[in-house]
Amino acid sequence: MSIFVIGDLHLSFGTDKPMNIFSGWDDYEKKIEQNWRSLVKDTDTVVIAGDISWAMKLQETYQDFSFINSLPGKKLLIKGNHDYWWETRKKMETYFQENHFDTLEIIFNSAKAVEDYAVCGTRGWFYDAENDADKKVLNREVGRLRTSLNEALKTGKIPLVVLHYPPVYGNQRCDEILNVLKEYHIDRCYYGHLHGRQIFRKAVTGEFEGINFHLISGDYLQFIPKLVR
Repeated sequence: MSIFVIGDLHLSFGTDKPMNIFSGWDDYEKKIEQNWRSLVKDTDTVVIAGDISWAMKLQETYQDFSFINSLPGKKLLIKGNHDYWWETRKKMETYFQENHFDTLEIIFNSAKAVEDYAVCGTRGWFYDAENDADKKVLNREVGRLRTSLNEALKTGKIPLVVLHYPPVYGNQRCDEILNVLKEYHIDRCYYGHLHGRQIFRKAVTGEFEGINFHLISGDYLQFIPKLVR
């Protein structure tokens, strides 16, 4: 069994939010499906690092989740900043069950053991949070990351950390998130969120203060799921 990661699918089968207005996004749904099917087997796991669907409500995700569910492998979903459809765990799990989305599972204050790893993570937040509202959200995300990491450690497996927001971007850094990664001795972290010019200007990939960062937004990967193991 293999583990793959990819972020920012930005599917909109059930909503009017075309992505082909952006460079590199032509026929992206077809690219996702073709690349996914060429690499991923039913016994594999794919972690999707947020910004999964443009739907505003959970009920509007049906076509997007039907598409994802039809692809090979188990899918572990992490929340992104555009996943406005995200509800409570109970509501989402009930929705998955009612619609027979049996390959989908969320990672939220939780972890999932997969082979030698325990997949964990959270959305994260802005690296430049300054006002009280942003700081409140950031502190909550720090708590969720800790909870997820603690759940990962309970499995006895190696924590595999996947975030949506980058903890470091150019010269800016989110020390609250970085400090947790260092505290738990995480040496590898995958993140999405960045697109287009953001990637080439300030995206941090490779080793940074002892942590190897990997950008996995869909367009950056050319919609090819990245093999972790």
